[in-house]
Amino acid sequence: MNTIKKYLSLIKFSHTVFALPFAMIGFTLGIQYVYDNHISLSDNLFNSSFPISKLLLVTFCMVSARSAAMAFNRYLDRRFDAKNPRTAIREIPSGKIKPFSAFIFTMICCLLFITSCYFINTLCFYLSFVALFVILFYSYTKIFTSLCHLVLGIGLSLAPIGAYLSITGVFNLLPILYSLIVVCWVSGFDIIYALQDEEFDKSNNLHSIPVFFGKKNALILSSILHFIAALLVVYAGMINHSTRWFWFGSAIFCGMLIYQHSIVKPDDLSKVNIAFMTANGIASVVFSFFVIADIIQQIFL
Repeated sequence: MNTIKKYLSLIKFSHTVFALPFAMIGFTLGIQYVYDNHISLSDNLFNSSFPISKLLLVTFCMVSARSAAMAFNRYLDRRFDAKNPRTAIREIPSGKIKPFSAFIFTMICCLLFITSCYFINTLCFYLSFVALFVILFYSYTKIFTSLCHLVLGIGLSLAPIGAYLSITGVFNLLPILYSLIVVCWVSGFDIIYALQDEEFDKSNNLHSIPVFFGKKNALILSSILHFIAALLVVYAGMINHSTRWFWFGSAIFCGMLIYQHSIVKPDDLSKVNIAFMTANGIASVVFSFFVIADIIQQIFL
């Protein structure tokens, strides 16, 4: 049990709350698509008209892919983490988990992700290798580019479109819009999180938006990305003819974006963790709940 706790801490399992809700939005949009086009949703495995097996596979894909990405990031960053007082207590630099064990754990998660995609459909199986490249490549980006935050956003943005493809097997505008929302939203809050390590990153030749632009301008860029995310939310609601459920959830989502920028200042980073985890966790879970409620209402009413 103690070993399980160590690995859950290694991958920051609680942070799954950022991407998994958007995967569920993509999954529900896929169900809406097949209902609108009168396509069968039968699940032979569970003898059900609802694709329970695919829902379980999508959830497993999300958890395994994110676990692989996070463990690999911790494995590659272990030397930097050991030198940074903020991160020295992490599992690998503190000696709780050996680097080789973290690497093996990463490979196992990658294999589980690919296997899960294989059982979803052929398209998801082929794209699983692309997805793995993106989410693992992110761990290298801080070494050579300040755009590392955008790469992280792109990695998490694969969740809604991947879940949508698991049901439909085709691309569509709406899930792509939700992926773009995730790109802007995640990139924006990751810039805020990176403010804490500006001085450390500078002294170790690591790249980030705060290092490149400074704290004040980094916060401005983060605000711009979050403003674009809010505009995309509105556009997604308009083209899907959303109901009041969607707009209520959107108001909360946008409110959380505004809130996190109101509590983080260039000269006061004491509330960065509140902005990062609490505000964005609420934004993701609450927004997805109301978006899914809206889609279900459109399907059945």
